[in-house]
Amino acid sequence: MRDLVVFAVAGFAASLVDGALGMGFGPTGSSILLGSGLAPAVASASVNLAKVATGIVAAISHWRFRNTEKKLVLSLALPGMAGALIGVTVLSNVNGATLRPVLAVLLTVIGLRILFRFARYTAKVEGPESSDPDRMPEFDRRGVRVAALLGGVTNGMIGAWGPVVTPFLLHRGVKPRFAVGSVNTAEVFVASASAVTLIAAMGRGGLNLGVVLAMLGGGVVAAPVAAYLIRHIPARPMGVAVAALLLITNARELAAWSGLSSGPGVWAIYSGVVGMIALVLATYRVRAVSPASSSS
Repeated sequence: MRDLVVFAVAGFAASLVDGALGMGFGPTGSSILLGSGLAPAVASASVNLAKVATGIVAAISHWRFRNTEKKLVLSLALPGMAGALIGVTVLSNVNGATLRPVLAVLLTVIGLRILFRFARYTAKVEGPESSDPDRMPEFDRRGVRVAALLGGVTNGMIGAWGPVVTPFLLHRGVKPRFAVGSVNTAEVFVASASAVTLIAAMGRGGLNLGVVLAMLGGGVVAAPVAAYLIRHIPARPMGVAVAALLLITNARELAAWSGLSSGPGVWAIYSGVVGMIALVLATYRVRAVSPASSSS
């Protein structure tokens, strides 16, 4: 019974993080499941199955709160599914541990770029008739399908869909609520492709239905909560939160790869990341621009 509660907490925490930040279900859920003693293959299959069901609830919730755009979802989902099949195929032939440091370096660079972008971010206050707040503004769509393909590949290999795609969209200037909502919705299709391929590879006998159901229960509760929160949290804190998640998560990966998984060295890395984020939060000032001042 205690283990089922742990798995339900894992589903709740993973879904809350993923629904609010557009990333983190796989890393969050897998970390808790592996820490509870589950085998890596079982943890991976359980997380991907849970991502499908909780992703459906999250997608409905984001649609209800108008956090998605149909064209963007399709541009992400189709290449993402193709990438997921490629990723699972690569995983069956290449040691995932070999790829993790490379991915961690790339994601760290993306995290730094997002952090610096939102450190200079200027909130612009416009008149009530300037635009529909529930309509996603146009942005530079170049590279979206490529990013989705790469995100699908990493999802198939290490369960990382959001950490690749969400930062890319934010860097392109997509508002966080639309980036997160569209990424979460497309993730249903990407996770489905990954889950089906994984189950075909390992067989149903390797799954623990109790683990999956417990994660589903926790994740379903968290999904609408996260969809509501993302609608009301300002853009800058969301951008900084995404950067913080990327930097802290990948600092752990790089520290483990370099042999600094414990001791003062790893704590120095964590302290540096936390200090950098705190500096951005402490020095930032929002410059509101009113319609009158912008026209003068």
